[in-house]
Amino acid sequence: MPSPGSDVVVVGGGLVGASLAYELVSAGVDTVLVDRHDPGRATDAGAGILSPETNRDPDPGFAAFGLAAAHHYESLVARLADDGVTEVGFDVTGSLLVAERPGDDAFMEEAVRLVEERCPGLAEEIDPVEVARYFPPLGPVRRALLNPAARRVDGRVLNAALLEGAASRGLREVATAVTGLDLDRKRGTVRGVVTAEGTLPAGAVVIAGGAWSPEMADALAASVPVAPLKGQIVHLTLPGTDSRRWTMVQPVLGFYLVPWPDGRVACGGTMEAQAGFDNRPTADGLHQLLRECLRSAPGLAQATVAEVRVGLRPATPDDRPVIGPVPGWSNVHLATGHGAEGLLLGPYSARVVAHALLGVETSADPAERAVAARALEAYSPERFSPSG
Repeated sequence: MPSPGSDVVVVGGGLVGASLAYELVSAGVDTVLVDRHDPGRATDAGAGILSPETNRDPDPGFAAFGLAAAHHYESLVARLADDGVTEVGFDVTGSLLVAERPGDDAFMEEAVRLVEERCPGLAEEIDPVEVARYFPPLGPVRRALLNPAARRVDGRVLNAALLEGAASRGLREVATAVTGLDLDRKRGTVRGVVTAEGTLPAGAVVIAGGAWSPEMADALAASVPVAPLKGQIVHLTLPGTDSRRWTMVQPVLGFYLVPWPDGRVACGGTMEAQAGFDNRPTADGLHQLLRECLRSAPGLAQATVAEVRVGLRPATPDDRPVIGPVPGWSNVHLATGHGAEGLLLGPYSARVVAHALLGVETSADPAERAVAARALEAYSPERFSPSG
């Protein structure tokens, strides 16, 4: 295990990699971040909904991990502020989970049950005729559940904030490609990261390359079944509209709507598993986005189409992250595979991995320590190894 003052190289500068770098330098670890700035990384295109309370995945362990990740944002934002970084793109806005059509009713009923079981007394159903107070362009709905705790984050802004905070604490950034690893196979260790500009010595390496993480799997003889899941998101603008108090909208079946203070609304996102690393916005993608957007919110019909963002989410076969030590190697960790939940889970996953790497507890709170320990066990890369 490296100790404060030893070298760690983080590969990948998206939200997970930037969060890792920030956690490590905050612990006094001499850290280098290597990033080749691939276009299409998920961080740059994510919608930014942080609402684990209304996540419809029934797995209680995954729900607990999501809730811990959301709560982690509060301390992370405070720590960045202490470092003089105040523009982090984070806010608490609330969200509406809505049923729009008769076929939605069973899904809505199950969602309401899960939310109440997970967070008793937090969310409340509101009269469907009241939804326009929360999101004026929204069309008629059958049921609406208000989650006042839902948060919103701009992944691009937070990523820059983390790198700024880490730089103030001594992070070194190298903008280049990783071309290989300097391995000591006999000892099962990595001595360095080979880049286009030379080899960087490494006491430990963390691979946080998003959908590109498997590129180093062959060298490590490790199974990293992460693949790109393409997502397109359209951003619409309503000039002169004050949308600061609008609430996010999550149809139980359909595309989400995320308002921003500048009269902008993001609608998404597509799920394109067969697209590979194609990061182009497409006519079919835009058609899907606008069709669903205007079905849910006909009041956006005259909005300006500002841009289509494309992100390649790092997806795994079981829709769970891959975090922790790479089997067979004593000083290589993975932090990837967050799929569509990267903006929610990424910073907290980074904290869990960084603290595991350093051999320290993630929190003084026993409940949070239990969540982190379970995550490291449940989402370990070991589960994909032949003997896992």
